[in-house]
Amino acid sequence: MPNVRIPTPLRKYTQGREEVTIDGETVGSVLDGLEQSYPGIKERICDEAGKVRRFVNVFVGEDDIRFLDNLTTAVKASDEISIVPAIAGG
Repeated sequence: MPNVRIPTPLRKYTQGREEVTIDGETVGSVLDGLEQSYPGIKERICDEAGKVRRFVNVFVGEDDIRFLDNLTTAVKASDEISIVPAIAGG
């Protein structure tokens, strides 16, 4: 099962865990599993249409899913998925 790295602002949904293991064959199914295990977290990652929010980046390994197949990007049990909120500065 892929490991999902949880950013600090979302750890309140995972009881403080910085990494969780969720079963799934695609990034989208892993996010669905994440929501089942930790209700309320997916709406912070995806918008009402089910797409990853503009200010959230999701990586499989070192690859941004926006440059792969987005939520249909296939994942293996050995993959690490990282959820990274964008940081703005001036």
